[in-house]
Amino acid sequence: MEQTPPQAQPPQQAGLHQSDADDDDENVKQLNECSSLYLSLQDCIVKSNRNWKSCQMEVQALKACNERRKK
Repeated sequence: MEQTPPQAQPPQQAGLHQSDADDDDENVKQLNECSSLYLSLQDCIVKSNRNWKSCQMEVQALKACNERRKK
């Protein structure tokens, strides 16, 4: 039985929301110190096929960062 090589991500996957990303850049910059946490959450969501349960660590970290910013 022949093994098939693992499927690579389709090329369009890399630029999935590229047009949105350009608009979002300014919004992400406004998050200041929380921007890296937001981007980590976004990456997790993409990698987990939008399974929020598997990204709870990132969700909680972003929530805590936003709470600190409000003080």
